[in-house]
This record gives sequence, C-alpha cells and structure tokens, in this order.
Amino acid sequence: MKLEANQPPRKFNVGGKFPIQLLDCGKVILEANELVTLEHESGSCYDVVCKDWGFYATPSLNGRLLKFNLRAVLVRNKEGHYFILMVVEGKELEFQKYLDLSDNEIVAWMDSDKTLATATSNKEDF
Repeated sequence: MKLEANQPPRKFNVGGKFPIQLLDCGKVILEANELVTLEHESGSCYDVVCKDWGFYATPSLNGRLLKFNLRAVLVRNKEGHYFILMVVEGKELEFQKYLDLSDNEIVAWMDSDKTLATATSNKEDF
C-alpha cells in the first residue's frame, strides 16, 4: 500500500443548490489482494479490497456490511446518475434529509435477502 497525502487538501464544492465543500485529502494506492479499512466516527467500518481485475467495493451487502452497522442503498440523482451509498445504521433520518436537500432518491435498500434476491432474478445478460 502506498499513501499520497494532499498537503494542503484540495478543496472543491459539490451539491448544486446546496453546495458542500469537500476536501480531497489524498489517495491510497493498493496492489492486488490488499485491503484497506475506512472507519466512521461512529465506529462503523468499511473495507475495500483491490484485485487484479478491479475492486471489491464493499463487504458482503447482507453479511459483513451489516455487522459493521452500515446499510447499502442504491440512489439516483436528478441527472439520472446512480450511486451506491453506505448509511450508518440509525442515521437514516439524517440520510433522508441529505437526499431531500440534494434532489436524490432511493432506488432500493440493498441489505435484505429479499431485495437482493429480487435484483438477481431480474439480471440481464451482458
């Protein structure tokens, strides 16, 4: 693993009507089969694993992610772009306020066996 810190962090705004300033603090460069854990102030954790073909972007949606007190949710913005977000369990009200302010909408919570089974039964060939 290699860490490249931005000193000072690069600042930029996102969010349209209600801009939010983000700080780009740097990057982590992983080699295949390396894992990095991100931790929220609540204690919730989030693992990313680098593979030679790409990334495991999340722990199992209906397994380890829930044990880390995170809920995966598919969200669509007003431009039709889709995002997978991780919500700290118990912070759903704050998350909904964010969605309302940013004109985003929930497509599906992706943390129940029922929702995931529905998604897999509707898969398209690629």
